Amino acid sequence: MPEAKNTRSASVHIGYDGRVHKSYRDNLADERMRTEVAVLEHLAKQNCPFVPKLIEVDWDSRKIVTSNCGTRVQHLSDKKIKTLFAQLERFGVRHEDPFLRNITYRNTDGQFCLIDFEFATLLDDPSVSLKPGPPANHEAKDG
Repeated sequence: MPEAKNTRSASVHIGYDGRVHKSYRDNLADERMRTEVAVLEHLAKQNCPFVPKLIEVDWDSRKIVTSNCGTRVQHLSDKKIKTLFAQLERFGVRHEDPFLRNITYRNTDGQFCLIDFEFATLLDDPSVSLKPGPPANHEAKDG
């Protein structure tokens, strides 16, 4: 499987079937996985059309499989980035990591999508949240 991301906190691979395989690691792996799963389940119930669909959860291996939301976006205006993340709040989720690296583009329908919800907050249940650390350390996570 081609590797899409490999950091000290997670690795992401795209399967030959197009599905995204994300494995969590580090001392916050369980918490980050729980948050991402809860948020993706919430967004699925809300029929949010611009996020990945959760396909499989393997708690023992700390791994999830999701649908593919296209390719990472390389350039986008700050205004468009803010607009995309603001749209997510209408579905009851604050992303908490609203950066270009978490935006993809799906060619099949021309849709910008948001990914990587391990730090997100459910607005109606703030106990589901794992906000990122200081910006300098957080930005380095995609290293």
